[in-house]
Amino acid sequence: MKTLIKNATVVFPDQIGKASVLIDDGRIVVDPSPATVADETIDASGLHLLPGAIDDQVHFRQPGLEHKEDLAHASRACAAGGVTTFLEMPNTNPTTTTRQRLREKNALGATHSAVNYGFYMGATTSNLDELKPSGDTPGIKIFIGSSTGNMLVDEQAVLEQIFAETEMPICAHCEDETTVRANAERYAGSDDITNHSRIRSPEAAYIATRRAVDLSVRHQHRFHVLHVSTAAELELITPARPYVTAEVCPHHLFFNVDDYARLRSLIQMNPSIKSADDNRQLWQALLDGAIQVIATDHAPHTLAEKQQPYPKSPSGLPAVENSLPLLLNQVAQGKCDLQQVVHWMCDAPARVWGIVGKGRIADGYDADLVLVDLEQQKTIRNEEQQTKCRWSPWDGETLTGWPVTTWVGGRRVFDRGRFDDSIRGTLPLFDHQRGGYWATEQGVGLA
Repeated sequence: MKTLIKNATVVFPDQIGKASVLIDDGRIVVDPSPATVADETIDASGLHLLPGAIDDQVHFRQPGLEHKEDLAHASRACAAGGVTTFLEMPNTNPTTTTRQRLREKNALGATHSAVNYGFYMGATTSNLDELKPSGDTPGIKIFIGSSTGNMLVDEQAVLEQIFAETEMPICAHCEDETTVRANAERYAGSDDITNHSRIRSPEAAYIATRRAVDLSVRHQHRFHVLHVSTAAELELITPARPYVTAEVCPHHLFFNVDDYARLRSLIQMNPSIKSADDNRQLWQALLDGAIQVIATDHAPHTLAEKQQPYPKSPSGLPAVENSLPLLLNQVAQGKCDLQQVVHWMCDAPARVWGIVGKGRIADGYDADLVLVDLEQQKTIRNEEQQTKCRWSPWDGETLTGWPVTTWVGGRRVFDRGRFDDSIRGTLPLFDHQRGGYWATEQGVGLA
């Protein structure tokens, strides 16, 4: 099957310009020969063609918590939002902490996911033998802070061993457990939702990030700081290059403690929402390149669960469906440009995790693509969400810039509100020898 996309404005790694893009057997051909005969031709006049977004931090809840979310609903949300590849965290039930469970998760992805999928291996205090290099997982996830079951790893000796004796890139949830517990005791008995940001304080994030960055640098081990939430963490991250990269989530860019009055526990997250000044400095860090990736930490709960009085309300919110539109809206407002959004959401995560053939529009790359209309205005509405929980903290907000059509592996999975539910994504190849973000920034190993 050959599909020719004509007259689109194409976002390449180094420029934006008019080009024709051929999808040929699931791969990209830029400006094919005029003699090329396609099975279908799409006139994309007035639209921009982007590589599909890669969300490197999601919680899709399957197996074990399917009443909140599942792979079928979440991957449809991805397709609607222009996300063609997701990397999912290991704290499901059971947790993904053995090679057998990783194989089982990959099988679930092959059966249920409409987009491409990858699943992290979770570290515990006793599973070092399971954390061996493998091309079927993006890397290792450590919870240096509260988590599910036995996945809390905050003993220094265990952390030293993981960083010293494993080879795959590591990412971590960084909140200092001792600080969080002490703060929780201080505010015990209070149902004030704003205390969540006092319990999961800036200090808790800073202490744990400092600890993890120190491990990374001393052991010269690639490390990715998940969901940076404070400006203070930035002073730790930048000097730690080339071993350390970082990401920020939309909720830490666009919400702050002042929004608790309006949204209450809907924006209760771990790490917690911080100050308006943190919003500003995290945004500037993106623009300056101190933070490389935007990911969502998509973590749904049912609306009934979220509306329980604090602290019974769980932390987490859905975002994968609206993350790209939220950033396209920033382009419309002149706060960033389209190439920056594509770098943060497509190219950079592919580099960080060594995802072969994804994140760029270039000859031979996988045809994971999204056509977007930068002029389209649409309002986010709970009842229209594809995520199983059917709500969004951005409900009622009107954004400018939306995905129109999404291809996964050259197959059109989403088109103007309609889905092809027969399509399934595939497991990418993770090449951990490519050197990560700072190596591929120099053009190394971009096959």
